[in-house]
Amino acid sequence: MSTTIRNRPLLFLIGSFIVVIVGAAAFFLRIGAPAAGGEEVHVATGICEAHELKAKAALDPQFEIEIPAEFNQPFPTREACLSYAAAGDEAAPGPLQPIQFSHKHHSGTFQMHCQYCHSGTDRSQAAGMPSLEVCMGCHAQFSPAYDEFEGIRTLKDHWERKEPILWKQIHRSPEHVQFRHNRHVKAGVTCQTCHGPAEQLDKLYMTADTKWWPWGLPTAKLEMGWCIQCHRQQFVSQDCNTCHY
Repeated sequence: MSTTIRNRPLLFLIGSFIVVIVGAAAFFLRIGAPAAGGEEVHVATGICEAHELKAKAALDPQFEIEIPAEFNQPFPTREACLSYAAAGDEAAPGPLQPIQFSHKHHSGTFQMHCQYCHSGTDRSQAAGMPSLEVCMGCHAQFSPAYDEFEGIRTLKDHWERKEPILWKQIHRSPEHVQFRHNRHVKAGVTCQTCHGPAEQLDKLYMTADTKWWPWGLPTAKLEMGWCIQCHRQQFVSQDCNTCHY
């Protein structure tokens, strides 16, 4: 009896040590240690990452994932996450904008008309840029989960401080050229004619286009010859005063 009593402290220490070891093993298994099948458990740290892990798990049953409840949400969608990332891709053509805005997601996926944001284009010489009020008219209704996007946080921050977004201009004609958007829109010229297939582009840039003259000379987009060639094809005046006044 006395031997058993003397061994109780030792047994207690051994038992405590075993509990600690088991607890530590469970902890490391949860955060990414090899799972029972030898695969690493991938834990999502955001909604967009959760979408990607789910997509990989759907293709590979052995791909172990863990999605915390706060990231197991349908919105923002995976398509929105991918478009947002593409709009912020430094390696893609075009300048990085203050907000990673995807034309493909807005005007392509959701088929938003160009003039919903660039309102007045059919009435004004300049196309103009959408105001923060236009952007917040939609995004103020969205779930706070969209704040995972840095661009949405930038938008809301500027809205609260009443500061405009300083977008980087992509399409620009020389100061001595008077290009009137309203005349072209009313004539049926599509936005894509000059701005490229914006509904297919996450990151907007000056897409390449060359018009060839009958004698084989090329002229690139927005150059004078490019505009004149279009005027010729559409039987529009090529008088100098049409654009230079």
